[in-house]
Amino acid sequence: MSKLYIVPTPIGNLEDITLRAIRILKECDLILAEDTRNTIHLLKHLQIDKPLKSYHQHNEHKIVQEIVELIQHGKNIALVSDAGTPGISDPGFLLVRECIAAGIDIETLPGATAFVPALVNSGFPCDNFIFIGFLPIKKGRSTKIKSLQDETKTIVLYESPYRLVKTLEELKNSLGADRRASVSRELTKIFEETKRGTLPELIAYFSLKTVKGEIVIVVEALNRKQKNDTETTEA
Repeated sequence: MSKLYIVPTPIGNLEDITLRAIRILKECDLILAEDTRNTIHLLKHLQIDKPLKSYHQHNEHKIVQEIVELIQHGKNIALVSDAGTPGISDPGFLLVRECIAAGIDIETLPGATAFVPALVNSGFPCDNFIFIGFLPIKKGRSTKIKSLQDETKTIVLYESPYRLVKTLEELKNSLGADRRASVSRELTKIFEETKRGTLPELIAYFSLKTVKGEIVIVVEALNRKQKNDTETTEA
């Protein structure tokens, strides 16, 4: 029976791909790629030659039914994003939902995703966390950040290098200057870096350098003492 395969791809280091993922990419009939130029680079490295079709946030609503019908007619299709696991802050949710509705089998492979190593590397508790993904750029941004003030789980979010300092400042203003955080960038790559400290310390550090690469921000949860202090101040 034909399937949709969700295939994670490396977030940087091309060695971070599973043997199973390589096999699926070799055996499938078609690969859906967020950006075919990036995927071609990976496939060449793996010596895989397969048909590619663009599937991204700007066309997914237009072609999702076409993809469903291809699978229904016997095509095994693999979905990849530029890096990491499709559906995690990348296109994938809509296609999975429509395949489920159509009774199509879905096989999701485990593999690379940026927030897991960043979370573990932060030194904050990993047993209870909330993943935000990207904050809204404009509408709803301040409301979303304010909603994190009393969050008692470790907070994980993605950010662009161009908005990193601004986001750290907004978090400091909302969560407090004593809140600690960890910023990881260029994970698995040559210039991988994780910087830990209070939000003001991180602002000072990243304000003095040109930041490149994808960013994962991990913020410590509101602890009981901080919560009591906040409640006392408000009272």
